[in-house]
Amino acid sequence: VQFVESGGGMVQPGGSLRLSCVASGFTFSNYDMSWVRQAPGKGPELVSVINPGGKETYYADSVKGRFTISRDNAKNMLYLQMNNLQPEDTSLYYCARVSYSDYDLKEYENDYWGQGTQVTVSS
Repeated sequence: VQFVESGGGMVQPGGSLRLSCVASGFTFSNYDMSWVRQAPGKGPELVSVINPGGKETYYADSVKGRFTISRDNAKNMLYLQMNNLQPEDTSLYYCARVSYSDYDLKEYENDYWGQGTQVTVSS
């Protein structure tokens, strides 16, 4: 199982970025997928989850209304559109496969992670 994230960078507050993740080594269309971020000195934060068909999603309260998760199963691609970025969004963003999901209870577990792409929001 492998993931390669891209699209990170430095942006000013209020700016936008689109993260991409290409997956390989498993049947991508069978799995929920997620984006997780981790800022220096902090624990990982689950940002967003999407189900295999792309119809069910979860967003952390901190990003709801600003971030949009999507996927292209034909291309084994996962995306995260991030708008109105703020300094508190500065983190290393990881693409991760979901091994357990309950959208009603908002409980999720990840089993494989990528190497991450850095997002820095600063003026």
